[in-house]
Amino acid sequence: MLPKIFFGYFAIAMVVLSLLIITRRNPVHSVLWMLVLFFHIAGLYLLLNAEFLAAVQVILYAGAILVLFLFVIMMLNLKEEISGERFEGAWPLGVSVSAIIFVLMLLTTGDFVHGPVGKYTIEVIKSETHAKALGKLLYTEYLFPFEIASLILLIAIVGAIVLAKRRS
Repeated sequence: MLPKIFFGYFAIAMVVLSLLIITRRNPVHSVLWMLVLFFHIAGLYLLLNAEFLAAVQVILYAGAILVLFLFVIMMLNLKEEISGERFEGAWPLGVSVSAIIFVLMLLTTGDFVHGPVGKYTIEVIKSETHAKALGKLLYTEYLFPFEIASLILLIAIVGAIVLAKRRS
């Protein structure tokens, strides 16, 4: 019963924090709410016995990615965006499309939709560690997408260096 209560808390808190992130006028406040969201996601990973993913969530996202977001926000001049109207234009269309997507997600996640059962059961993961099972899966079955992601990150780093050199 207690894990269900904690799961419900994390689920509701993450939805509320996501709404707080996109509705704040000040981008720095949005980033601070995002920090709280990242810690709640790490808490959910701990609840699901994925300690390695929780540590990666805190170190990588709450540490590095959030610092990058703050760095970019501080580099931009956002005075006119803060003073302007927050939700202009077609926000009713966005809300209705979001509601339709939400209903479709609820309809497709019923009891009739089951994915294939993987070879990593709870017993297998307990016999080896989470990090070892994740590493085996990442570097065998998902090696090509992993390499593509690293190539995209490399291109982004080179692009940032080129843009930074062009200014100076």
